[in-house]
Amino acid sequence: MLAPGLRDLQAKPAFPASICFQRNSYLREQYSSKGVRVLVSRRHYNLPPLTTLSAFEAAARHLSFKNAAQELSVTPGAVSHQIKALEGDLGAALFQRRHRGVDLTEDGRVLFDALSSSFVRISKVLETIRDRSSSASVTVGSTTAVAALWLSPIIIDFWREMPDVSVSQLSQDRPFRDRPDIDFFIRYGRDRDASLNHTPLYRDHLIPVASPEMAQKLVGKSLEGLAQQRLIHLESDDRTWTTWPDWFHQLGYRGAIPAESRVDSYSVALQMARRGAGLALGWARLIRPMLESGKLVPVGPYQISAPNQFYLVGRPDDELSSSALALKEWILHEVRGSSV
Repeated sequence: MLAPGLRDLQAKPAFPASICFQRNSYLREQYSSKGVRVLVSRRHYNLPPLTTLSAFEAAARHLSFKNAAQELSVTPGAVSHQIKALEGDLGAALFQRRHRGVDLTEDGRVLFDALSSSFVRISKVLETIRDRSSSASVTVGSTTAVAALWLSPIIIDFWREMPDVSVSQLSQDRPFRDRPDIDFFIRYGRDRDASLNHTPLYRDHLIPVASPEMAQKLVGKSLEGLAQQRLIHLESDDRTWTTWPDWFHQLGYRGAIPAESRVDSYSVALQMARRGAGLALGWARLIRPMLESGKLVPVGPYQISAPNQFYLVGRPDDELSSSALALKEWILHEVRGSSV
């Protein structure tokens, strides 16, 4: 007779009767220890449950149920149960139980050799997939201005040379905090997180810049005269950025400095200066493309060396993927190859 839960399956089989009880079909007939006929689902490859194979492989490798249990984080009883289930499914003994351990039977050795070599191949394939998905991608962060004016052209050149590497850029005008998804980011000044690796890039120079028309009108202006112009102030949560008051103070000017225009994005400050809305504090190397194109023009001979350097900040090199290290070296090469 059929087990109670399978009477409906006998009355209305899910598959044609001609294949229900054929060997290697989706359903096969099996009798329980009490002689009850049941229908057991058969997998595509006609394999027993993978948990039984995993338990057997570990036990056969260690020749110990106890050590296999420790590896699999289960009890020795659980390992023994899985192996008995596997032996029951195969109808063959896989181990010879001895007083001080176990040995493999001939069937057990054949099965272990097949499983061991198969698991090694699977492991190598999985490792390749993991490496391909992780090491072939890099995530780098920066401010929007750094991305647009300096970093993006470098990454484009890198892509052309290494098209198989996927580079993601994250641009934001606020400090990068608690972002484990970022391999490294460009930062002016040192980050407060001392555990991060800081690789110096360059030290920039700060100059006042304006539209060509405004710059022409301000030729010959003194520091005091410049201080009276409309200055575009950048407000940031990151206090390491040099401000207009810092700039004038380093040049020895101690007078009043109006703050009529305030923005929270350096890109916006540069656009306002381009359109004649005031003076922006220009980072000479960073905005070099705009200076070379004539969209912005230095105002006067005044400049200072930036108090802080730009850094590549991120995880230590031994924690970076090969692709991340390749991009990092590319950026450093670009820095060394161009003059300040």
